[in-house]
Amino acid sequence: MEPRHIVAGQFVREEKVAFSRQLRRDRTPAERLLWSHLRGRRLGGFRFRRQQIIEGYIADFYCAETGLVIELDGPIHEQQAEADGHRDAVLANHKLTILRVKNERVLNDVAGVLAEITACCRQTSPPTPRHRGE
Repeated sequence: MEPRHIVAGQFVREEKVAFSRQLRRDRTPAERLLWSHLRGRRLGGFRFRRQQIIEGYIADFYCAETGLVIELDGPIHEQQAEADGHRDAVLANHKLTILRVKNERVLNDVAGVLAEITACCRQTSPPTPRHRGE
């Protein structure tokens, strides 16, 4: 299955959609900062979505063209490592790349995080078709 086709056509319960919308409104400072650099194709021309539902899970940020899921981890993730591992396995089963970044790192080294995201996108991005004559 191609990463860009995972979201289309999936069944999503209305409660999950409502929760995803709530998460978009109630962003953490790290999510707010990272989104300001990802939105509108600002990072390398890649299109990201935030709070994207995939297989019943809500990904913090998702780039369909590269199959990259970015998860920002706050203190709660220290208590839910097993659940996060299961979630990562489900997403990886769809050939998605999961990049986990601690909130503190986004807040203290956003340039480094953006460089890592860019490298992941370039590594997982399909080759750009060449035009005739190139």
